[in-house]
Amino acid sequence: MNNIKRKITLFASLFIFSLSCSCCNNNSVKGSFSQDDENNSELYPAFITNVEIPEKVIFADEIIDFSRYDMRERLDRELINFCNMHTNTTLIIKRANRYLPEIEQILKEEGVPDDIKYLMLIESNCNPLARSGVGAAGLWQFMEGTAREFGLTVNKFVDERYNIRKATIAACNYLKNAYNKYGNWSTTVASYNAGQNKISAELRKQQVSHATNLYLNSETSRYIFRIIAAKIFFENQSDFGYNIPEKALYPPMIFTEVTVDSAITNLTSWAKNQGISYAILRDANPWIRGNELPFDGKKYIIRIPDKKWIYYNPKNTKRHNFKTK
Repeated sequence: MNNIKRKITLFASLFIFSLSCSCCNNNSVKGSFSQDDENNSELYPAFITNVEIPEKVIFADEIIDFSRYDMRERLDRELINFCNMHTNTTLIIKRANRYLPEIEQILKEEGVPDDIKYLMLIESNCNPLARSGVGAAGLWQFMEGTAREFGLTVNKFVDERYNIRKATIAACNYLKNAYNKYGNWSTTVASYNAGQNKISAELRKQQVSHATNLYLNSETSRYIFRIIAAKIFFENQSDFGYNIPEKALYPPMIFTEVTVDSAITNLTSWAKNQGISYAILRDANPWIRGNELPFDGKKYIIRIPDKKWIYYNPKNTKRHNFKTK
């Protein structure tokens, strides 16, 4: 009798599971929201198994052809990943709304294509506190040695890999240097991942002039396609079912900048004198690595968030347009 009950229970469980799978499969298409769902800002996209791959993409003023089967399939893989890693993708969209306006302005000032912002997005998931297992840090994921090579201070008190403006300028300098060598931005961004020595050696060995035609390790081989997939995805979020309401995005912070040219022995007290907590000070200035800032002969700019922007107000949030201005 007990065996019969167990069999009936098992059969019923399998039947219910098959029904749920059928429902999921029916929703597994691009833009799988109904009109009613799109009006409900609490809903996020179902699992998406099919995306449209464009024949060509303009990346940093370069036309990249995806008609070749391997190019198409590599891009397809990365687009599917962006579509279905819901938590990570949603956080990138929210954070980007805060940080991209500043990043884009610096790229423009430095003469670097706007599309390079997508390199930063995949490097760090737009998390200014990101740190990899091998020690790369900040939005642009600089290693210590490379950071110092490009003028960033890294020590126990200051780590400018976490300084949004300075790290972005350093990344621009690296990328402009690489572009002068390779003459195209796709190969340039590949060198950001693998290093210029590695990419240059492989170009010579494999007798090609463009990194998309190289046989490389999995990480670097995917790297260019992840960046291009990021451009396609984030510039067309709603096409992939991501309709995050404006009020749910993170607004840019408004700061007062204070220039410091002498030692600060207690940043907790210093922050309190500025009308903010030590926690807010560190969050706004992640390049500060402790409770003191010794004088090392350099001037540092500390950001003090405007008090009215510390507290959540949906009126302060405006949706950022990812597309190149």
